[in-house]
Amino acid sequence: MEKLALLSVSDKRGLVEFATALVKQHGYRLLSTGGTAKLLAEAKLPVTEVSAHTGFPEMMEGRVKTLHPKIHGGLLCRRDKADHLAAAKQHGIDLIDLVVVNLYPFEQTVAKPHVEFEEAIENIDIGGPSMLRSAAKNHESVTVVCDPADYDPVLAALAEPAKLSELRRKLALKVFQRTGAYDTAIAKYLEGQQAEPDLEALSGFPANFSLSLKKAQSLRYGENPHQKAALYGTFHEHFSQLQGKELSYNNILDITAATYLIGEFERPTVAILKHTNPCGVGSADTLLEAWEKAYATDRQAPFGGIIIVNNTLDGALAKIISEIFTEVIIAPRFSDEARQIFGKKKNLRLMIAKEGLGADALQEVRSVVGGVLVQDRDRSMEKPAGWKVVTKRQPTAEEMAAMLFGWKVGKHVKSNAIVYCRGEQTLGIGAGQMARVDSSRIAVWKAGEAKLDLKGSVVASEALFPFADGLIAAAEAGATSAIQPGGSVRDEEVIKAADERGLAMVFTGVRHFKH
Repeated sequence: MEKLALLSVSDKRGLVEFATALVKQHGYRLLSTGGTAKLLAEAKLPVTEVSAHTGFPEMMEGRVKTLHPKIHGGLLCRRDKADHLAAAKQHGIDLIDLVVVNLYPFEQTVAKPHVEFEEAIENIDIGGPSMLRSAAKNHESVTVVCDPADYDPVLAALAEPAKLSELRRKLALKVFQRTGAYDTAIAKYLEGQQAEPDLEALSGFPANFSLSLKKAQSLRYGENPHQKAALYGTFHEHFSQLQGKELSYNNILDITAATYLIGEFERPTVAILKHTNPCGVGSADTLLEAWEKAYATDRQAPFGGIIIVNNTLDGALAKIISEIFTEVIIAPRFSDEARQIFGKKKNLRLMIAKEGLGADALQEVRSVVGGVLVQDRDRSMEKPAGWKVVTKRQPTAEEMAAMLFGWKVGKHVKSNAIVYCRGEQTLGIGAGQMARVDSSRIAVWKAGEAKLDLKGSVVASEALFPFADGLIAAAEAGATSAIQPGGSVRDEEVIKAADERGLAMVFTGVRHFKH
């Protein structure tokens, strides 16, 4: 019995070779439409236009061509049901055994700058998803292909029919994943085009939240070896790996945290992170000087940590960094000498930030029991002009500059967060404690371990001081100024404690919790 294959694609990579094998090796007759049919005919392959097959012409600028019983009947007919087969015979419906369809490039179209609404609408495929879904529903009898990457596996299975049933089921799943992602992309675009959006849709939070991401890679495991994990989305469009072991789940979290942190700084800056927390940050005229500041903050925590810089990492800095064990190093560029030096450490992961540092993300999604939380990413960074000095003493220009530096770092430290700094250098960092005063004590202890003097330092707290004890501890450690959001019911007590100790204190009015 003659086998029938329907081919209608936007992405024509590899199609001629695949169709040639279908015809010459497996005895298929080809049906096709428009540009696909023209391509196959030019390749000297026998092909029948769908309009000739259905006896119904394409119309309405091609909007209606495959939406016909002779197409969908041929796809949906169950071969194990006599009444289905009888109906197909009665109405002259030939059974279609194989479908190759990929969709109009809607996602690519709307990703173009200044795309017109009309162009976007015309790139919504109707017939393609309909054929894919019909074929996938009847995958026990129909082989359906929506990705050119599957051409070779399909040809291999056709040569060994025993493997075809399992492959058909996998291909059907892939179809519904693809059409689901396609519909999600259309819905998101149309939500964004609403002239008068619903209140729920304001700020990008619609009544229904859909997320469809393509699997980028399987990971060896998650946070721990007993947890399975995978990476989804476009992470690899932002970073390229030059060398080293495969990225782990924890590496990817650290790289993300490091990238967001370094994006706060314009001057040459080095940040060292461990478990997504910065353990040392420094800015200077050169990366080498910035490294000395960052590393001086904590000479123990960087072991097995993440290092990120915002300028070309050269050989001089590479020689110094190579003396310690590091998991990942991230830079916009590496000099040839640096590549050569790091190349001696085969397991060291070198990452280039392809899309620039401080990669943007409009929203963050986190799983919770029974669903997800969605929020705008904390991209806000207040300007000193909006700060309010609440103490009797005004901060000096040097203290104000250090406050800005510490405020940028503290935003990226897990709450409760305390950062001591001087100039463009962190001196001690306390992260993630249940009481803010404990974070302050840890930061003071870390500074002592590093033999860094806190006298004349600035203390930055990403959220308010609920009691005066945290500020008093900072003053006793040597801090002469403080920056915090303010807003506690005990603000007056905290301000009084600052005044009694001669501290200058600034309220920013904005907190930066990081949970």
